[in-house]
Amino acid sequence: MAWAVLLGVLTWWSARHDAPTVREQRTVAEAGPVVDRALGQLVAAVGDGAWALTGPQVERGCRLTPMSAGATLSRGLDVLVAEGGERALLDRVADRLPADWRAGVRSGSSGPRLRADAGEFITVQGRVTSGGRVRLTADTGCRPIGAGYPQPPAAPTDPTLDAALGALGRAAQSAPQPVTAPCPGGGTARTLAVSAGAAPVALTGLRPLAAGPPVVDLPEVYAYRSGPTTVLADGTGAQLRLSASTGCPA
Repeated sequence: MAWAVLLGVLTWWSARHDAPTVREQRTVAEAGPVVDRALGQLVAAVGDGAWALTGPQVERGCRLTPMSAGATLSRGLDVLVAEGGERALLDRVADRLPADWRAGVRSGSSGPRLRADAGEFITVQGRVTSGGRVRLTADTGCRPIGAGYPQPPAAPTDPTLDAALGALGRAAQSAPQPVTAPCPGGGTARTLAVSAGAAPVALTGLRPLAAGPPVVDLPEVYAYRSGPTTVLADGTGAQLRLSASTGCPA
């Protein structure tokens, strides 16, 4: 009987204090903060440039066991670079990530790919999505959903977004959605994005708003700095997408 009691106590202690040994020992709710911190590390590693955090994606329906369903949480960071500079960006990000993530970049048939381990079975990846565009992601893999992952609430618009909308003669077609990530040295990285009507649209009206040379100046994409904020106008899709992003302190 004493051994049974001792075994029960040790099992209880291990479940609450030991590091997970398999992914299924942590729910999506418990893994969410690890994913958030990984995104902050990625923002800090990217540094200056044209980028935007993308909204969290929770996909249900993966199988933990034949009888048990789970969910996957994924968060992303889209980065624009000069076409041909995608590999250099991935290499730079890999070099700046924590050493214990064992980040590396390998070439494959689909182009260079970054891979790293952020701990607690959180996988970090980076890949080229098209010429001059790189997507960095952190995801949990299939886990129990637990309490889920909180979706960010709608937020008041940002003055820099208001100025960009006014310069283009557009109105926001969606409520501003904030996406944040904690920076490794303190502070918070943030993107606020809205849809701004059908594309294509001439983006030349944004040029007077730039404080210095533009970060990106292409027919369908324009990015510029306004104080600590980088404003990105992307008209490559069916809808013009405007985002205002503030990164991590240097």
